[in-house]
Amino acid sequence: MSKQADLPLLGPDVTCCAPMVRQPLGEVDAIALSRMFKALSDPIRLRLLSLIASHEGGEACVCDLIGPFDVSQPTISHHLKVLREAGLVGSERRGTWVYYWVLPEALAKLSALLQTPAVPAKASA
Repeated sequence: MSKQADLPLLGPDVTCCAPMVRQPLGEVDAIALSRMFKALSDPIRLRLLSLIASHEGGEACVCDLIGPFDVSQPTISHHLKVLREAGLVGSERRGTWVYYWVLPEALAKLSALLQTPAVPAKASA
């Protein structure tokens, strides 16, 4: 059974942390968020996250994630481990395969951090 059904759904108005433009990040938040951004700084990991998130049903078998890349299966496994350790994806072993899904609360944290308030347009002279 998928663990994705157990995850809370976050609406667009739910924020977990204040955007950087409103208040500075604390040390603990900066460490946690930098791990997520560091994990996503690799193009293969960013593509893996996108493939998982856009996969039908919201989760993908590792067997479906190997084909699109010109790297070995152990390399894909390493990148998936980095995404999992950064708190961006969850996983579950089912028989011989591992299935992955994106953790919506992690994406909400990243999104909330990068939100910028509406800036009033400057009057032209």
